[in-house]
Amino acid sequence: MKHIEDVPWWICDEGDENYCAYVDTDSNYFNAEPLLLHLYPDFESFDAKKKDSILEKVALKYQDVINEDYDRLAREAFNVTEHRLEMKTECVIRSAYFRATRRYAQWITKQEGIEKESLDIKGLEFMKANFPPILGEFFNSILQQVLRGEEKDSIINQIKVFKKQILGGEIPLTKLGNPTSVKQLRKVHTIKVDGVEKLQGYLVKKPRAGEVFSELRKGAPAPVRAAARYNDLLRLWGLDKNHNLITFTDKVKWIYLKDNPYKIEGLAFLDYDMPDKIKEFLALFADRKRIFDSILLLKLEGFFSDLGWSLDLNPYVNAFESFEI
Repeated sequence: MKHIEDVPWWICDEGDENYCAYVDTDSNYFNAEPLLLHLYPDFESFDAKKKDSILEKVALKYQDVINEDYDRLAREAFNVTEHRLEMKTECVIRSAYFRATRRYAQWITKQEGIEKESLDIKGLEFMKANFPPILGEFFNSILQQVLRGEEKDSIINQIKVFKKQILGGEIPLTKLGNPTSVKQLRKVHTIKVDGVEKLQGYLVKKPRAGEVFSELRKGAPAPVRAAARYNDLLRLWGLDKNHNLITFTDKVKWIYLKDNPYKIEGLAFLDYDMPDKIKEFLALFADRKRIFDSILLLKLEGFFSDLGWSLDLNPYVNAFESFEI
């Protein structure tokens, strides 16, 4: 085995491959695996603690190599002996997932020389305020298991079980709704922005006698439409005297609906004040499959694609469709 000092710093540059995993401002993340396997052919057989220790040792060594090269660059390119360019090893990461700029997850085992075990997540979709918390918690669990090396088959089985729980009604609809605000649930009006008039609000008019639905301006966002239809149903069923209508100041949840007598695509609701008739309506017409497919499955498929994995929850359906006589 060669000592680190005997190995040239460019050893990972053979074949013009890029080992930089992620860059953001003044932070650079590098995949050290090729170098580690070159220095320690049996690296994969080491336990996790030993791997972390070796990785930190190598990182500190190459930190010095890079800083020495900065000194040379300053002298030869700019004719100066003092400069502020300096690389510092910030953390040791056992595994990481980089989705896009400032959207990533990393399993940190050492930070600035201090041992720690923590999952650092930034900017991923399931952390956003409009993502149902119970679905976000499930995605977070899957992400952690992947970073810790859980087998793909085990991950897929967990997704299948969770899907069955959602479709089978084991998880309450109140936990599956998309949290959101409905600030544009207001009468249409104009405001001036930098001298330019802009339309605000989507509510054109409330239903008149003999009408069921409020009239909304074209292009109303789905949560606004869902909130307006909730108010319409409360008025239609005479529930608006004992229950709160949704206003533009409220935080609501909304869900997709299956085909229903009122042809409503989505319905919002207030967690703290939901009439029994609304609960019954949702129990009949909430589209649990669309909730799973459009909110959770879509994100999981993107995640699996990034990993180079396939996610097929209905393999037998595909096999049947491709069968030829």
